Amino acid sequence: MNNWNKIYQSSLKIMGFCLWLSLISGFKGYSQDGHRGAVRLAVAGITHGHVAWILGRKEKTDISLVGIYEPDKDLARRYAQKYSLSPDLFFSNLGKMLDSVKPEAMVVFGSIYEHMAAVEACAPRGIHVMVEKPLATNLPHAEKMRQLAEKYHIYLLTDYETSWYPSTEKTYQLVSDSNFVGKIRKVVIHDGHQGPMEIGVNKEFFDWLTDPVQNGGGALVDFGCYGANLMTYLMKGEEPISVTAVTRQFKPSIYPKVDDEATIIVSYPSAQCIIQASWNWPFGRKDMEVYGENGYIIATNNTSMRVRNRKTDGEQSRLVTTREIPVYQDPFSYFADVIRGKIEVQKNGLYSLENNFTVVQILDAARRSAATGKTVFLKPVHTSENKN
Repeated sequence: MNNWNKIYQSSLKIMGFCLWLSLISGFKGYSQDGHRGAVRLAVAGITHGHVAWILGRKEKTDISLVGIYEPDKDLARRYAQKYSLSPDLFFSNLGKMLDSVKPEAMVVFGSIYEHMAAVEACAPRGIHVMVEKPLATNLPHAEKMRQLAEKYHIYLLTDYETSWYPSTEKTYQLVSDSNFVGKIRKVVIHDGHQGPMEIGVNKEFFDWLTDPVQNGGGALVDFGCYGANLMTYLMKGEEPISVTAVTRQFKPSIYPKVDDEATIIVSYPSAQCIIQASWNWPFGRKDMEVYGENGYIIATNNTSMRVRNRKTDGEQSRLVTTREIPVYQDPFSYFADVIRGKIEVQKNGLYSLENNFTVVQILDAARRSAATGKTVFLKPVHTSENKN
């Protein structure tokens, strides 16, 4: 009996310890649905004009901002005041920040060239990374970033505004799921605005956005990446055959180092994409036209579409919202849910590493094509003509 009494008492202690552990887990990062709670998130760089998305984000329970790396101490001081942030959140050394606050994830809001350094710092520490578009300025950077992400098993995502558009996802559904337009033959994508100076971006953003090293180019990179990302998604990761690009410098007095106008033609075995990236539009625009064998889809903005195929009675206008198409409109919520295992990153999806590596390949080829005046072939073309 004494032995059974000892076993009973030991069982009670174990049960009590488990209950205590479950209780404190509720206070240390675990939510009621069984998933771990708020993701500990750090920020690397605050020179990007879109950093307000995270610094000014209304408080939610999915992420907890634990550190901000910015070597420009004056800029850090100004942003701490602007967004009512504690100065203790700011660090001027990236490695020291990562080791001090131990984030689970980091979002990068410095120049595109700085993306690789951020991944080099995060990947060995097992820290997931999301960068602003595009993934990298050049192929060697993209390749090294991909290798690091795969070696250390981290998520490496790329954020685009058009990934939040219900019209983007509805277009994909009409192309892929319902076969509304049939096989894709031509896609025309327009992205851009009047120009960084013309729309009034801040100095820190302007300085690197118009630098051929820090940004990798001008409008070609800044807005050409949108079309490459969308087309890769619509084509489900199919690799293009060739890229032909023409760039212009219509405003050399404002943008002396980079292009401000780019037209990129991306060719596939059975389709073509024309990307028109510009800092010369009369107003900001992000729209696309998809033409197939049986019809077309024109997404004029984030919610408005015009569609037509051989079965419809002329052209039809559609308004799509997040009620019909439940897309994430907050990239940080998407990032947090990926990390917590609530959703999976779709292969060749808009945020995915596969898609965005292809984007860098297209941009790199476009830059070379524009410089040489020649089409850049990405893989051999096998046709009946060259077999003979």
